[in-house]
Amino acid sequence: MTQDVEMKELPAPSNSVTSTSPSTLQHLKEIASLIESSAYAREVRRIVRVIRLTMILRRKLKASVLSGFLNYALTPGSEVHTRLLSYLPKEDEHDMEVDTATSAAQTPAKHPLPELEIYCYLLVLIFLIDQKKYSEAKACSAASIARLKNLNRRTIDVLASRLYSYYSLSYELTGDLAEIRGNLLALHRIATLRHDELGQETLLNLLLRNYLHYNLYDQAEKLRSKAPRFEAHSNQQFCRYLFYLGKIRTIQLEYTDAKESLLQAARKAPVSALGFRVQCNKWAVIVRLLLGEIPERTVFMQKGMEKALRPYFELTNAVRIGDLELFKSVAEKFSATFSSDRTHNLIVRLRHNVIRTGLRNISISYSRISLADVAQKLRLDSPNPVADAESIVAKAIRDGAIDATLDHENGWMVSKETGDIYSTNEPQFAFNSRIAFCLNMHNDAVRALRFPPNSHKEKESAEKRRERQQQEQELAKHIAEEDDDEF
Repeated sequence: MTQDVEMKELPAPSNSVTSTSPSTLQHLKEIASLIESSAYAREVRRIVRVIRLTMILRRKLKASVLSGFLNYALTPGSEVHTRLLSYLPKEDEHDMEVDTATSAAQTPAKHPLPELEIYCYLLVLIFLIDQKKYSEAKACSAASIARLKNLNRRTIDVLASRLYSYYSLSYELTGDLAEIRGNLLALHRIATLRHDELGQETLLNLLLRNYLHYNLYDQAEKLRSKAPRFEAHSNQQFCRYLFYLGKIRTIQLEYTDAKESLLQAARKAPVSALGFRVQCNKWAVIVRLLLGEIPERTVFMQKGMEKALRPYFELTNAVRIGDLELFKSVAEKFSATFSSDRTHNLIVRLRHNVIRTGLRNISISYSRISLADVAQKLRLDSPNPVADAESIVAKAIRDGAIDATLDHENGWMVSKETGDIYSTNEPQFAFNSRIAFCLNMHNDAVRALRFPPNSHKEKESAEKRRERQQQEQELAKHIAEEDDDEF
């Protein structure tokens, strides 16, 4: 009983940080042992599990915990140990003594593995970014990348891909993203020569993000077209690639391909990536409007997206009605939002679609209407609205947007009678697009299936092989005897 009372009284005078630190430190030590086992067994899947466990502990990381883990994982006094400790802020002396004492007692007396060294870089870099110490994060990420260039091990590829991402993020947060473009290109070349497929995908996405950040769409498309084929070894990287591809296709006026890429990126993205899915839906809505489609209301009512998609919902409503004045007011009201989303230039393109939608509604409602009334209903604010209305109607007729004719003598637009749509090829085209969508989804699902290596080949033991050979010999002897009997 006395021992129980003593154990209950011991934590009372200590600091709350010291009571929570050992548990987090113990988890990090277990992750370190998992890294060592995976490095010796060359199991890449265990490294993926290491990343997942680290993201769970991310909010619990503190300077005292990290310093204790560095003392445990790295050789005290080594160059890497000294460099990483210099990036960490100094904590209370009492906490530092407790952590170093507990870690020094369990420090393995051996040279640390390269995987463990890279993991220490990753932990410190994540902590510095979370603490908004961006200058220290830049220095730490640059040192980690310099170390990575000298390592060529498949068990480091997963950790290296994360380091590449945080390396780019640290420079993006400080506004120096253009400085590392040449270094990213060199890293992509190194990853290609080393057959680091995950590193290739990550670096390609980082380069595309780098180019798109500075609106260099032509350079991004040249890089994407000449880079090795994207094999989608990581679902997250594949979603990012589809999103960047959709943005490039949108700027290049290839709206059909852009719509497919953006919708696929939004569908494949994990549920937890809410911000990414919001961005995909914003661009997808604009692309669908540019294609002349009206997105469903359910797109704007998705859980957690109502507030972010509200400006685009009002914009869609203005395009659907075909009201040019309402479209202008919405564009001015949410101009700051559209500028931050970098969709303002695309919304300028929508003006023609608004006019065309309003003209289509007019042609359906009226069998014959004067061009002056068309200009008034479209609310054209030009010096000569009738002439502009005539040119707009003529272009819409030529493009097939409306089925009407122009009477230039009387200044009328005469609409033709709407026939039965089922007598045309429109239903066939609609069903063809839906069937193609379902088949593509099925093919993607089949490609995403994973099987253990050589699962279709059962490993044959020596005894089974001996039995099989004996059975084959007996069968051959039996067939030979039957042949002799027949003769």
